Amino acid sequence: MARQPLLLSVFLLAIPSALGRIYGGINNLPLVEYDFIVVGGGTAGPVVANRLTENPQLNVLVVEAGPSHEGVLVTEVPGLMLQVQSSGYDWNYTTIPQSTMNQRILRYPRGFILGGCSSHNSMFWSRGSSDDWNRWASVSKDSSWSWKNVFPFMIKNERWTTPADQHDQTGEFDPSVHGFHGSIGVSTAGYPTKIDSRVLQTTQELEEFPFLSDYNGGRPIGLSWYQGNVDHGVRSTAATAYFAPEFLNRPNLHVLVNTKVTRVLPTAQKTNVFRTVELGNDNRTLRQLTARKEVILSAGAINTPHILLHSGIGDANELQNLGVPLLHSLPSVGKNMTDQPYVSLVWTVNSTAPPINGTAALEEWNKTHTGPFTMSPTASNHIAFLRLPNDSSIFQTNLDPAAGTNTPHMELTPLDNGGLFQTSNGSFVSMGITFLTPTSRGSVSITSSDPFDPPRIDPNLLASEFDIFTFRETVKASQRFFAAPAWNDYVIAPFQPPANATSDEDLDAYLRGSAIASSHGSGTCAMSTQDAPYGVVNPDLRVKGIEGLRIVDASIMPFVPAGHTQVPVYVIAEKAAHMIKAAWNLV
Repeated sequence: MARQPLLLSVFLLAIPSALGRIYGGINNLPLVEYDFIVVGGGTAGPVVANRLTENPQLNVLVVEAGPSHEGVLVTEVPGLMLQVQSSGYDWNYTTIPQSTMNQRILRYPRGFILGGCSSHNSMFWSRGSSDDWNRWASVSKDSSWSWKNVFPFMIKNERWTTPADQHDQTGEFDPSVHGFHGSIGVSTAGYPTKIDSRVLQTTQELEEFPFLSDYNGGRPIGLSWYQGNVDHGVRSTAATAYFAPEFLNRPNLHVLVNTKVTRVLPTAQKTNVFRTVELGNDNRTLRQLTARKEVILSAGAINTPHILLHSGIGDANELQNLGVPLLHSLPSVGKNMTDQPYVSLVWTVNSTAPPINGTAALEEWNKTHTGPFTMSPTASNHIAFLRLPNDSSIFQTNLDPAAGTNTPHMELTPLDNGGLFQTSNGSFVSMGITFLTPTSRGSVSITSSDPFDPPRIDPNLLASEFDIFTFRETVKASQRFFAAPAWNDYVIAPFQPPANATSDEDLDAYLRGSAIASSHGSGTCAMSTQDAPYGVVNPDLRVKGIEGLRIVDASIMPFVPAGHTQVPVYVIAEKAAHMIKAAWNLV
């Protein structure tokens, strides 16, 4: 199925920067020394830099490999999510052939722009379950990571707003669990679809899909209205929120773009102090900068281990085989990669609705920030989180990997494609399904001693019995959903997988041949207890055995939350900024 073509070239152009604190080249920086150097201007980095520069005595530099977000209109339009991922604002990473998925090489989108993945993801706003956070606190032996103790940072990050169409959100969310004065604009869906009433009717007809007023209250089991980081029809990102003009105008905050950090280096001949970064672009090294206090790696679950490994921080044998001198042994760097497989299921429907006119929708958004382009094309107005039944056969041979009974195993998002796609086969409704609690683990590694070579990404999806079983059960749950009476006069027949794919083997073949990674990569520099012989960071996010180096991004997650990773990364960053201030008596 092909999207209706759009004339987007004007929206892929960046308007020249109008703000003075974003610098396009290292020689333009007004300072040669900073208190903190933040590596990566993606989802986490702007949060840390913003909070630290609240103290006017601190000078902070953020280094981003990609360009500035200023004037890049394609990143502001939620409906252009797929276009921005295929533009020049992505790292264009791919995985190695996946042996459990027919040797397929998968795209692995990563934001290459200020704001990072928050500038081109599907904008799902989900915190995970209270169990997820309490498990982090348990495995780290640090209660500050519990749901109760991170909840204030969730509120601090969030600014609940009215949706693009200004409809009354009463009953669509629970105000008691949300923030109204934070940084990121969040709302429910701002463009109704014709299947919304059928979706809600299904919650009354099937006990399996109970209606839940708000999935962000700690127990997300049920079907709720979608929540996304959309601020009055405009995508709200780490860059637009935490690098808003009033913050970029702080004289102590400098942002360097189009510059890659290739390595972190020992400082002053002391091999356990890493406060120096090596900078480069166009496949050449430029110069080094040293932080007075700390270097904070916020390059993400892929690029953070990539930088560490090229710095000689990792597994001794692996590095020496590639000619990278070992400077600090941390075998867990790049290990434990976790991601959540995603696939779309499609049914033909009885609909005569004309397809959305992309050009007209873009014009409407440009004039009023309303209409269908206020939503991501892969997002749904509703989202359902479900658990496997307790008597599922898989539990006879496998322990439940979910963090607790409040934690879902699967996510389902019913999407009205009837007005989005124009094909010879008619109109469609689809269900996006995500398996949330994988037991499969992959890795991020390097292939040479050249830091400009891309990383080797192996999410190792669907490599365990539990994973393929639960993913298959998510397909069956979707089939039951669209078999409810609410859909009798609308859904015609399965399209993908086809109607004759009825056996478990048929469904498994479809999943292995069609699923992709959610790009929720995490765990590659995982947090563990202070005295653990494994892991990469301690609960305060300092790299084990190293002074002056801290990691703040999705790579520190010991387990991926049962949901999307965007909100947890924001929370990690808000909490990290608070910890850093406390460590340096800056609160």
